[in-house]
Amino acid sequence: MNFHQASADCFIPDASPLPGALSRTTHLAIGAHQDDLEFFAYHGIAHCYGKKDAWFSGITCTDGAGSSRSGAYADVGDSEMQAIRAEEQRRAATLGEYGSIIQLGYPSAEIKDSNNTHIIEDLSTVLSIARPEVVYLHNPADKHDTHVAVLLRSLRALRSLPADQRPKQAWGCEIWRDLDWLIDQDKGLLPTTAHPELQASLNQVFESQIQGGKRYDLAVMGRRLAHATFLDSHHSDTETGFTFAMDLTPLVHDNHLDIVDFTLSYAERLKTDIELRLNKFR
Repeated sequence: MNFHQASADCFIPDASPLPGALSRTTHLAIGAHQDDLEFFAYHGIAHCYGKKDAWFSGITCTDGAGSSRSGAYADVGDSEMQAIRAEEQRRAATLGEYGSIIQLGYPSAEIKDSNNTHIIEDLSTVLSIARPEVVYLHNPADKHDTHVAVLLRSLRALRSLPADQRPKQAWGCEIWRDLDWLIDQDKGLLPTTAHPELQASLNQVFESQIQGGKRYDLAVMGRRLAHATFLDSHHSDTETGFTFAMDLTPLVHDNHLDIVDFTLSYAERLKTDIELRLNKFR
């Protein structure tokens, strides 16, 4: 399989040959950075874990060069950090028994360039072979510029597929903006209760980030637990964790649906909900 970046890496944990390893994919996540998939798409990883009729595959789009670093990693240069983060992502794929993990190796600046279609072509190549039933993406209200750019390129790639090859379900998941602000009817609830040891281990794989000054391993688990506890004030918890997501399926299947209007409609419904509740009791 040929990609535009010479550093692109395709890793199959069980050593199955391509393209068979990709074509068995049922759940696929497209993330910006190494560790994004484990943080926002654990629902898909857990769903496929230990099964032979469901397979999770992941695509990481950037090269990992711009990550936070301190402590033991304070003096690590960009090229060495890229290699470290790529290996961490491969270890996570092995641990999580992914069907495949593809790291496209793009600098963030290239992904943010809307005139550069190379990443769209690479994503389209993978999607046309994998043809997943479910995709996990960044959400369009994320506050990280690279996450938003990856989402936009992913959407273009998905829309380039024939209608009958597009995923049945597309989730836009939270990372750099919690989706707790969605009204309850708009919250996509992705349970993360299954295999607690696995999810903790996956988060801890990314030591370069944890030791580099970001306790993502604790923060992600705390967010999931908080979502489960604060989801409903009148009922006991039914799960030990949730990832919240936007249902992006309409965007994937309707090429004419505008992503800005679509996203702002969520904020408008929140505004209406706040207004109605305040007026109800004053």
